[in-house]
Amino acid sequence: MNIGQAAGRAGLPAKTIRYYEEIGLVSPTRAGNGYRDYGDSELHRLRFLARARGLGFSIDECRRLLALWDDTDRASADVKHLAQAKIEAIDAKIGELQALRRSLAHLVSTCRGDDRPDCPILDDLAGE
Repeated sequence: MNIGQAAGRAGLPAKTIRYYEEIGLVSPTRAGNGYRDYGDSELHRLRFLARARGLGFSIDECRRLLALWDDTDRASADVKHLAQAKIEAIDAKIGELQALRRSLAHLVSTCRGDDRPDCPILDDLAGE
């Protein structure tokens, strides 16, 4: 199948698929006319990548996950370790976002929100 068909079936933009090919995550064969030819194996990898990226895995993490997937002698503990590390990173990010929200909510609660020009939100942003 061509890249447009693969994109539709994998749920990814063709531009993303070209990027994945450029960085070596997928390697479609080339038809006699030079066009990319995606088979079931490449389509499966593209779907794998779409799902992994959707779960927040970085390109490097996806590369490691693909290597583990390709390795039939892999230990599931290695895969679990990668996923657990991602959960820890997500939890840390959630903590950071909650702290940001608390700070911003406090600033909003101190602002009168009236017609006057004084604004504690802008004062705080300006470091005053």
